[in-house]
Amino acid sequence: MASSKEIRGKIKSFENTKKITKAMELVSASKMRKAQDRMRAARPYSDKIGNIAANLSKANPEYHHPFMVKNDQGKAVGFVVVTTDKGLCGGLNTNLLRAVTNKLKDLESTGQKAEVVAIGNKGFAFMNRIGAKVVAHVTQLGDQPHIEKLIGPVKVLLDKYAAGELSAVYLCYTRFINTMKQEPMVQQLLPLSADAMETDKASHAWDYIYEPDAPTVINELLVRYTEALVYQAVAENMASEQSARMVAMKAATDNAGNLIAELKLVYNKTRQAAITKELSEIVGGAAAVG
Repeated sequence: MASSKEIRGKIKSFENTKKITKAMELVSASKMRKAQDRMRAARPYSDKIGNIAANLSKANPEYHHPFMVKNDQGKAVGFVVVTTDKGLCGGLNTNLLRAVTNKLKDLESTGQKAEVVAIGNKGFAFMNRIGAKVVAHVTQLGDQPHIEKLIGPVKVLLDKYAAGELSAVYLCYTRFINTMKQEPMVQQLLPLSADAMETDKASHAWDYIYEPDAPTVINELLVRYTEALVYQAVAENMASEQSARMVAMKAATDNAGNLIAELKLVYNKTRQAAITKELSEIVGGAAAVG
C-alpha cells in the first residue's frame, strides 16, 4: 500500500488538474455561444446566395459554368478537410478523419488519387502522416475565422477543377447539430447541382436582366457561393469544436473529482491503519514493561 505522503501528493495533483479542466470548460462554454451565433449568422447568407445561383443557372441554360459541369476526365479528386488547431475536444477530429480515410480508400480502389487542402493543424498533420498529397493548407485561424485566409488555399482546388484536372471536390467538416451531438460530413462541393443549391423550392421562375452579361455574373456568383460554403463549414466546425471541448472538459472534471474522492478514502484508511498500528505497539510495550 502506498504511503500517506504519496497519496497526499496524488490528491494534490488531481486537484490541480481538476482546476485546469474546470477553467477550460468555462472558457469553452463562453466561446461556444459566440461560435454558435457566428455559425447561425452565416447560414442565411449561404442559403440565399445558393438560391440566387440556382435560379440564375436555370434561367440561362445556354451558359454552363465549369463548376456545374461534371469532369469525367479528371484523374484526381480534391478534398477540403476542416479540422481543429488544438486538441482536447474528444473524438471530434478522430471521427471526421476516419470518415475521410474511408473515402480515400474507396477512391484508391477505383484508381483515383487525392489532393488535399487542410484547414487546421490536426488535419494537416494527419494528412502528412498518411502520405496524402497536401497542395495547400491554412492553420491558426483563431476563434473567429476570416474568409480572406480561406480563399487562397481553397482556390487551388477550385482552379484545378475548372481546368479539368479534378473529377470532383469534397468538403469534409464536422456539422454542428446541438451541444451534445456533432456529425462528421463528407459532402460533394463540386460539381455543383442547381437542385442541391436551391434550398427554397419556389413554384415560379424569375426572369433576369444581366449586367454586364450572364457569364460574368454567374462566374462571380458561383465562386462566391463555393467560398460561402467553405466558410460555413469552418464556422460549423468551430462551433462543434467548442461544444465537444466543453463536454470533454466537464467529463474530465467529473472524473478528477471521483478519483480525488477515492484517493481520500484510501488515505483515511491508510492513516487509520497507521494509528491502529502505533496504538498496538504502545499497548504491547506497556504490557511488556508491566
